[in-house]
Amino acid sequence: MSGVIDAKDEANFRQIVRLCENKQYKKGLKLADQVLRKVKHAGIQAMKALILSNMGQQEEAYASAKLAVGIGSDEHKHICWHVYGLLYRADKNYDAAIKAYKVALMLATKHPNADTQAIQRDLALLQAQMRDYQGYVQSRTAMLQQRPGFRQSWTALAIAHHLAGNLGEAENVLTTYEQTLKTPPPKTDMDHSEAALYKNSVIAESGNLERALEHLDAVGKNCHDRLAVMEMRADYLLRLDRKDEAAAAYEALLQRNPENSNYYEALIKAKGIDESDHKTLKALYDEWVAKYPRGDAARRIPLDFLEGQDFRDAADSYLQRMLRRGIPSTFANIKVLYTNTAKRDTVQELAEGYASGEFASEANGSAEKQTNGDASMFEASVYYFLAQHYNYYLSRDLKKATEYIDKAIALSPSSVDYYMTKARIWKHYGNIPKAAETMEKARSLDEKDRYINSKAAKYQLRNDENEKALNNMSKFTRNETVGGPLGDLHEMQCVWYLTEDGESYLRQRKLGLALKRLHAVNNIFDVWYEDQFDFHSFSLRKGMIRAYVDMVRWEDHLRDHPYYTRSALAAVKAYLLLHDQPDLAHGPLPRGINGGVEGEEDSAERKKAIKKAKREQQRLEKAEAAKRDLKKASSTKGGDGESKKEDTDPLGTKLVQTSEPLKDALKFLAPMLKHSPSNIDVQTAGFDVYIRQKKYLLALKCLLASHSIDPANPVLHTQMARFRRAIDNPPEPIHEKISEAIAADFDPLLPKSQDLTSWNDSFLSAHKSSAAHVQASLSVRQLVSPDSKSQGEKELLSTVDFETTSLEDALAGLHLMDDWNSSQDAKSAYINQAQKRWAEASAFQPQQAQ
Repeated sequence: MSGVIDAKDEANFRQIVRLCENKQYKKGLKLADQVLRKVKHAGIQAMKALILSNMGQQEEAYASAKLAVGIGSDEHKHICWHVYGLLYRADKNYDAAIKAYKVALMLATKHPNADTQAIQRDLALLQAQMRDYQGYVQSRTAMLQQRPGFRQSWTALAIAHHLAGNLGEAENVLTTYEQTLKTPPPKTDMDHSEAALYKNSVIAESGNLERALEHLDAVGKNCHDRLAVMEMRADYLLRLDRKDEAAAAYEALLQRNPENSNYYEALIKAKGIDESDHKTLKALYDEWVAKYPRGDAARRIPLDFLEGQDFRDAADSYLQRMLRRGIPSTFANIKVLYTNTAKRDTVQELAEGYASGEFASEANGSAEKQTNGDASMFEASVYYFLAQHYNYYLSRDLKKATEYIDKAIALSPSSVDYYMTKARIWKHYGNIPKAAETMEKARSLDEKDRYINSKAAKYQLRNDENEKALNNMSKFTRNETVGGPLGDLHEMQCVWYLTEDGESYLRQRKLGLALKRLHAVNNIFDVWYEDQFDFHSFSLRKGMIRAYVDMVRWEDHLRDHPYYTRSALAAVKAYLLLHDQPDLAHGPLPRGINGGVEGEEDSAERKKAIKKAKREQQRLEKAEAAKRDLKKASSTKGGDGESKKEDTDPLGTKLVQTSEPLKDALKFLAPMLKHSPSNIDVQTAGFDVYIRQKKYLLALKCLLASHSIDPANPVLHTQMARFRRAIDNPPEPIHEKISEAIAADFDPLLPKSQDLTSWNDSFLSAHKSSAAHVQASLSVRQLVSPDSKSQGEKELLSTVDFETTSLEDALAGLHLMDDWNSSQDAKSAYINQAQKRWAEASAFQPQQAQ
């Protein structure tokens, strides 16, 4: 039958739409099937597709939408394509959704009575999401023509022009709307207040500060955000070089908030005080100290510029004031000064004097001598400060740090802060088990504090105690949710925990669980990016325009967030391990057991390790299956009553069984290369992926980027040698044009005629006192001459005694010996030598190393 229905069925169609909007999907589906049995109708068929999609039946939904489009010409045909767009949008296929919306709009224009507002709105929101600002301007222009009487239509068009870079057009749109108002809005109109400030920010962004100031003076009195008005006005005055007025404006701001250091900096500029005029600067800050004697900023900031005896006097006064009050953040406030060695030594001398009682009575003024509590509190605060001082990397002496923190704990054995610092000292010693144990002791002193609970869990993860860490976290999670405490951590998007957990499993070579956690972090960032979709309309309804523009610009840089880079680099490393050692898919294998097997004995050991890993993996899978069976008896609903999907692959088995690990690694690598191109770790990771894929030009691109960032980087040195070897002896012939491009860009760095051995020796002689560079040079030598391993092991052993060698460098050397498949005797010699220097480091304890 054709798509002709009677009045009753037309009423049913409207009823189906209402049922879908009210989320009564079962009733709507039943009614749609009832009508479709009698007549084929594109609109109803499309609504059925939308209902099926909302019920989670995507395949059936697409089939129904395709059937709706296939029905002959109908006045509801635009609905079919609109629904198609909604289906694509639900699947995050935004490009296809935009195309479907555009087809729907084209079809709707052929029917005068068709309502295109919903289609146009959905199209505009997707264009904003995809940053198609030119298309967004067109859509918002069309929507304004449809509804010119609504402020949102005008504001949205102004935002579209603003985001597209057309600041003049954005201002004209807002001005035109203001001219259409017959009566001025009341002072209580929040939307108008926000729109006025937004318009002012657009004018200022265009560079016309004089006009921006005039406009702000005209509208500022009626704006509700008084602080924003004051800050904008002060900023304009300062940038316009109207210094007297700017100084008055910033003084007014300081009266509101005397702890804002930015206000002080701007006030100094406004007053024209030279940065070298320390006496005048100090007098200015002293004036604000007199006005607000309980403040901190005016006392602390002068320490940044004072020198010599002036610094000593100011630092003495500041430190005694803070330490007598027992303020735990004292060291955090002043450690930035340690980049100046003279100031660092002065602070150390003063604090040591307090500990010995030498300077404790020299504070200026009786107010400075006030102590909260008895004298032991001041003493404990001094010991705590000195422990942090000697634990800090610019003044590190871990033996003294331990002595002072033990004295502080003796005076105040119930202090959480003191035990936390002791745990950090153990961490810097390299003794991760003791650090985790001490942090757990700190947690037990205050079991209701979420922060110390999280720190204890973090240290346990660093010690690869995953179950203990999760048990600690479960004290502050909703454990009744699906997946238990771990499920709640996923739901609460606890990125730091998932990242630390993933890195822990990666160290243990449990790649399935590692990838499971790191994929979860990646999914959270996807959710954060997708969550902005709702704000494209929500912010307009609420009138929060400036915050919306800030959010859009923040989202544009979401993928260069440090946590994303950290988790993505770990995921790339996991996939590289999986590519190089496919047997790790069965479970963790000891270091040194890999695909490069030498002899029957090594082969037998490898087979034995793989068999053991498989048994352990099967045991874990059975345990997880038993847990799932146990939970099936309970509800699969979360604490909020909403039905939750159960994780069918809790161990990451499917992730680790991928047949294309390098292709999966690109999903993490590509966003990093786009958003963090100046991070050398990202570029070196890119090289590792592309060289294995034999994509030589992309690998070269990463090499060149790394060279522009740090030409002397040790990882870059090894990668350049690997690249030269790869293109000189490729497994397959390289295309002539690719060879020419490589020669043009790479030969200036490492000419083909250059002997790798002499080139490597030159690098070694230039960096012979750096352990990391020596390790890189030895790796290249091993690559060029595999029979040089014994000599390389001797030279690697000597790097332990370099003055600049850090604990991390020493650990990297130990891992390098694993990569070389060094003998146990060679590794034992290295460990014994390292233990002499880092006696407390757990990695160099004989039983730990074994």
